[in-house]
Amino acid sequence: MNLNDHFTLSLYENVCRSLFEKHKLLFSLVLCTKILFGDGKLDPLEWRYFLAGPAGACEIPPNPCKWLGDLEFAETYKNIYGLSQLESLKGFDKFFMENDEKFKEIFDSNEPENLPIPGDWDAKLDYFQKMIILKSIRPDKVPFAVQNYVAEKIGKQFIVPPTFSIAKSFKDSSVTIPLIFVLSPGSDPVTDFKRFAEEMNMSKKFDTISLGRGQDKKAENCINENASRGGWALLMNCHLASSFMPRLEYLVENLDDSNHRDFRLWMTSGPSKVFPVSVLQNSVKMTLEPPSGLKQNVLGTYEALEWKEIEESEKPEPIKKLLFGFCFFHAIVQDRRKFGPIGWNIPYAFTNEDLMVCRKQLKIFVESYDEIPYKVLNYVGAEVNYGGRVTDAIDGRLISEILKGFICPGALEDDYKFSKSGAYKVIPAGDKEDYIEYIKSLPLNPKPEAFGLHENAEITTYQGETINLLQNVLAMQPRASTGAGKSREEIIGEQAKQLEDMTPPVFSLE
Repeated sequence: MNLNDHFTLSLYENVCRSLFEKHKLLFSLVLCTKILFGDGKLDPLEWRYFLAGPAGACEIPPNPCKWLGDLEFAETYKNIYGLSQLESLKGFDKFFMENDEKFKEIFDSNEPENLPIPGDWDAKLDYFQKMIILKSIRPDKVPFAVQNYVAEKIGKQFIVPPTFSIAKSFKDSSVTIPLIFVLSPGSDPVTDFKRFAEEMNMSKKFDTISLGRGQDKKAENCINENASRGGWALLMNCHLASSFMPRLEYLVENLDDSNHRDFRLWMTSGPSKVFPVSVLQNSVKMTLEPPSGLKQNVLGTYEALEWKEIEESEKPEPIKKLLFGFCFFHAIVQDRRKFGPIGWNIPYAFTNEDLMVCRKQLKIFVESYDEIPYKVLNYVGAEVNYGGRVTDAIDGRLISEILKGFICPGALEDDYKFSKSGAYKVIPAGDKEDYIEYIKSLPLNPKPEAFGLHENAEITTYQGETINLLQNVLAMQPRASTGAGKSREEIIGEQAKQLEDMTPPVFSLE
């Protein structure tokens, strides 16, 4: 059992580092359900209904709910009628119609995924069946329910993706196993690569080639030379060199242990159809993207910080406190993108380099003046470093206002609150470990108030997230029957028959 748990977690962590943020929860759910199917603990019909929803139409009765409009009620009832056709939920539609007031609390709650189902249904159903009901009444909360479900069934560690680490990935590489950075908008892995090369004493033993027209021969020479002398070769933007890809495949296939043992082949590429599949399968893949969620973002920043530099500064206490403000601000502006136009009018690709420049300037300005120049820090942070990317005038005003809440005299006081609830606050200036411990205690899913937004701001965001999550899982399902219940063909046949019965007779053109 221990071996099983260890290898499942190892698989999760290895795959997670090569996935984009939006696909990590999807992978956790698929991994969890595959394990449960293997143990016979998940009903295929319930699983299919959870993903695809009701099939065909049903008669909508008059709306008894004072808390639901007619359109919302029609959609909700359609789902509830569909789920009551499942063996474990038979009669649920009747119960809902007779006790609709009892479901108002679930509809109004900010955390409906943690509330019990009314009546004796709560005791009768398992968490997955409750999730099917939640999807009918509050579809926007399905991602949170999925997190709870995965944590309950296989463990909390499967919903907290590991923080990005080149060193861990490097351990899995070899002379014959290359490393690939999968690019996303706004990411720049070259800075991290150079920093890691310095740590490994390879800063003078690597070559970089930016691929494009006429670079094929140079790239090939770069690989061959470094393979013989034990250097690192970094081929950037492979997705732009489609003509070179077949040759790259040949070169990678012919790498062998006779090459120098220090040699490594690194590549960066955006998702591309021309990239050789065999190279992709044989390599260590890493995505460099800001982690989704406030907690993961700030945690990733702090784990990568060079703390010695901060400790050795002339005024470590104010620098530590204001740096914490900058790191929080960085996570806020990146995570606001998930709210769509409510977050930013235009989604900007803020990067770690923006934060790094702010960090260096913070040290210079705090050490150079007797009093902390807040006005200057706010100006260079919001107008220059981050503001350089902002093209919309209203977004420009917004980013300045957000930063003022983090870089101000109050931020030097312990327990200064970054949000109304006080869940996010300034802690006493301590060691790096003290900060990491505090960040780990923060909630996994931040409330909109952390961003200065209203509770309703996240409804549309998470409804879209639910649709994407379930559609992607559905697209990954095998196209054969699952052995239990009806086959795929029988279900399609039934749906076609239903549609045919509802269609009026052919109109006589004569």
